[in-house]
Amino acid sequence: MPAPGLVMGGVLGLQCGAALTTRLYPVVGPAGVVSLRLCLAAVVLTALWRPGLRWDRTTLGVAAAAGTLLAVHHLSYYEAVDRLPLGAATTMEFLGPFAIALFGSRRAADLLWACLAAAGVVLLSHSGIPLDTAGLACALLAGCCWGGYILVGKRLAERVPDGRGLALAVTWGALLSLPYGIAQAGSRLLEPTTLALAAVVAILSSVLPYTFHLEALRRLPPRTFGVLTSLEPAVGALIGLVLLGQHLAVPQWAGVLAVALASIGATRAPGRAGPRKCAGSS
Repeated sequence: MPAPGLVMGGVLGLQCGAALTTRLYPVVGPAGVVSLRLCLAAVVLTALWRPGLRWDRTTLGVAAAAGTLLAVHHLSYYEAVDRLPLGAATTMEFLGPFAIALFGSRRAADLLWACLAAAGVVLLSHSGIPLDTAGLACALLAGCCWGGYILVGKRLAERVPDGRGLALAVTWGALLSLPYGIAQAGSRLLEPTTLALAAVVAILSSVLPYTFHLEALRRLPPRTFGVLTSLEPAVGALIGLVLLGQHLAVPQWAGVLAVALASIGATRAPGRAGPRKCAGSS
């Protein structure tokens, strides 16, 4: 699969999983959702890749950093989704990848696409309803962690040529999040219905997206990856409309179009021989 397709597949899985988690919030809360999602994803990835612990200190440190960023990102993002519409939470979260795209730009065309994506973010964020301040703060923290994960994940993908590094990172993130989930949900985490839905969320939101994104990061520079993920607010708004009945105003649909055009422009901009060469050699 081409690297842009991997990124988009991951984005779609993340947003569908985020929409499904709204059914779990009344039962286990946001922290419980995160613990279940990461723990189940860690079990699946460890069974698939069997990472072991025979790593040098640098690789272990990079995997631990990636897992920490994932845990904090998940906890803050799901707290935001619990307080904000899915499209608004995802739009604020996008500021992290957008910063990577903006500050890593060296070409005028790249800066133009990044600015167009930023305009789309502004339009999407004007939902016309009051937004919870704590939810906005959580979404911004999630954006910072996601931007950091792009950079750290790139290093992890370069150091480990398969999914073992990802399995190790997700396992560490699961261990970090578990105490928060137990404190919030307790024994409700083990109810069969909850576990079944959480397993679907884990596959959609963790196993597939992070496997796809890690492979994409092997082929793309962090700046390009950040611009490609600018479609995430648009996907979040569409998923919110279809699955959760969250309608958008005309200016917000204009924001969706602006972000989509920015992402298409970033992938089709001329003179990207570097990423194409990497994709062919991997």
